Amino acid sequence: MNAALSLSAAAPVSGADLLLWVAVPYVCLAVFVAGHVWRYRQDQFGWTSRTSQLLEHRWLRWGSPLFHLGAFMVIAGHVVGLAVPDAWTEAVGITEHAYHTTAVWAGSVAGVAMVTGLGMLCARRLLTRQIRLGTDRSDKVLFPLLSATVLLGITATAAHNVFGAGYDYRATVSVWFRGLFVLQPEPEAIAGAPLLFQLHALSAFLLFAAWPFTRLVHVWSAPIGYLARPYLVYRRRTAPAPAPGARAGGSGRTAAGSRRAA
Repeated sequence: MNAALSLSAAAPVSGADLLLWVAVPYVCLAVFVAGHVWRYRQDQFGWTSRTSQLLEHRWLRWGSPLFHLGAFMVIAGHVVGLAVPDAWTEAVGITEHAYHTTAVWAGSVAGVAMVTGLGMLCARRLLTRQIRLGTDRSDKVLFPLLSATVLLGITATAAHNVFGAGYDYRATVSVWFRGLFVLQPEPEAIAGAPLLFQLHALSAFLLFAAWPFTRLVHVWSAPIGYLARPYLVYRRRTAPAPAPGARAGGSGRTAAGSRRAA
């Protein structure tokens, strides 16, 4: 694999490779950062997931937990697979075979959960008239782009690492990804990757560019502080007991009033 990567690095980089694997990622990351700053300064009241729970709850009850739990697992797997070099995992005793076996099967479970939840949320939005009418332009961009990114990632994993001969993306895609953030891009590392992995990477960066202009901004407002907040104790306020003689006094006043009226 190292020899193959060395040959790939020695190959000349085309203008298309520089555009796809250097220019596009950096533009998307710049839009990601600047877009969040603009959104926060111009639309703080819109910094929300715009929940529609009051309009429909049955699909949301199952779709939302499945999607979010699967998304958290997928993100954690990508952080380890893309940001952590294989030498680091081997240094702590995790062999390459053990890592890939765990990543493939755990990633498959997380991907299925995420796709199932996303499918339920999309079906809910399409089949419920009130929610469909409330779908804005950003949602019409977000849901297809998010679906494409997730499906491309699952398809790439299934085609190459579940039913295929196996592909070590940590020696190519991960090297390119880390190089972007240390300002040492290596487009040649991903230029020879399978097409499905390339499409998945491009769709992911396009999703980053669209992120600040969609409901995904609510990720940064997750109420994590509620996990450590002390319990709130609610007590029912009881009605005050009537004062002694209140009923008799009232009757007396009524009787006196009746006598005065007579």
